[in-house]
Amino acid sequence: MALRPITPITPITPHHPPPPNSSSTANRGHSSDGKQTPQVNPATEEVFAEVAAATAADVGTAVDGAHQAFLQGWRDLTPRKRTDVLFNIARLIRENAEALAQLECGNIGKPISDARDEIQLGARVFEYYAGAVTKFFGQTIPVGRGGFDFTLRQPMGVVAAIVPWNFPFPIACWKVAPALAAGNTVVLKPASQSPLTAISLGQIAHQAGLPAGVLQVLPGAGSSIGDALIAHPLVRKISFTGSTAVGSHIMGLAARDLKRVSLELGGKSPNIVFADADLEEAATTSPMSVFANTGQDCCARSRVFVERRVFEAFVEKFIASTRQLRVGDPLQERTQVGPLVSAAQRRVSEEFILEARQAGRMIAAGGRRPFEKGFYLEPTVLLGIEPSDHVWREEVFGPVVCIRPFDDESQMLREVNDSRYGLSGSIWTNDLKRALRVSRHVESGVLSINSHSSVHVEAPFGGFKQSGLGRDLGMSAMEGYTELKNVYVAE
Repeated sequence: MALRPITPITPITPHHPPPPNSSSTANRGHSSDGKQTPQVNPATEEVFAEVAAATAADVGTAVDGAHQAFLQGWRDLTPRKRTDVLFNIARLIRENAEALAQLECGNIGKPISDARDEIQLGARVFEYYAGAVTKFFGQTIPVGRGGFDFTLRQPMGVVAAIVPWNFPFPIACWKVAPALAAGNTVVLKPASQSPLTAISLGQIAHQAGLPAGVLQVLPGAGSSIGDALIAHPLVRKISFTGSTAVGSHIMGLAARDLKRVSLELGGKSPNIVFADADLEEAATTSPMSVFANTGQDCCARSRVFVERRVFEAFVEKFIASTRQLRVGDPLQERTQVGPLVSAAQRRVSEEFILEARQAGRMIAAGGRRPFEKGFYLEPTVLLGIEPSDHVWREEVFGPVVCIRPFDDESQMLREVNDSRYGLSGSIWTNDLKRALRVSRHVESGVLSINSHSSVHVEAPFGGFKQSGLGRDLGMSAMEGYTELKNVYVAE
């Protein structure tokens, strides 16, 4: 497999607020201690860039700058002007789409076709919230004592947006755009593995006319700056996407000052296939519902429940489709599955597979490293799994799927809901009554009927149970970045 080199980029450093009376938000040349984080191409295992790593001192500078920008006019900017800026950001994202996609591809090994789609998704998010600015309003309420009562939606202040490495650009957009649309300022902390497109977003936003300091981009390891950002007294809201363990830690820190928190966390999503479904469609589309992004997706349908009458036929078609997936160089147009983000992430998946093998479970497809170079792992199908197995219960975050038969709908639903997670899932049936009945009983924040589509810009996205709280996307996200104020005027 020949891997084309990624063009090296200039080392990039954190955004900091400009000096007083300056209109520039250009990056500083170094972080406060001069440390750099190497960026590794997962397909080649080679370092291709270095990014300045922020320190706790940089956190204070960034938050203070964002707070000043909030007080000095962004919160009071007219809706029309705020709308214009967000539309400009969307336009510049589209104009720079190929460069952004190439960055994402090299930084985390995402197939180039997927990266292009995700950059366009980011542009659509900014367009949606640009339009939402003038369509987000309060209520007038008739109250018992007469007079005039109304509600206002007001911005909170500085929002800390902490995004993961698996979908760096779109998730950054769907946190930053509604927060800005609502009148907040944002400190955006990308994952240390994938900061490049987040920093580019900050540069694009400045070019689009976003006032100085309104969006600060702060690369660095969460272990070194995360707590400082979350605990900073001027941060009013934390929006986090990542692991359940880190989400729980964030809630604990935020509780000290009763900060507002929204969390989109882990998942172990079900894919439920009934015998009356379009079996060909279900079986041939389901592999990419778990193996897309190399399984590094909290919505991955990694637990497949198939009605026993069609179990063997489904498994046969599923495995055949899995073996046809094109694994390889993420820069190649035909590639569907690239490498995992790191050697450590691949090792986690391999440990799950080894544990299943030692328990006597069947590895029906995959499970091996297809190439000597790069953090690749074949899409892996496990059969004979029991509900108590580790791989069935825990989020792998890699290209591993478990398929089990079921006989009884009620028992199947008990197994579906016997999970600490509840983020996403799919239901395949041509019986409308069954589809509605089962969708009501599955404990999940997002469900698809005869589809694997989890994310819609216009609709709320988030989970039940330990998959998080609060919602991204749709008008629900705007609500999550505002405080609701009630005002009463006596007659």
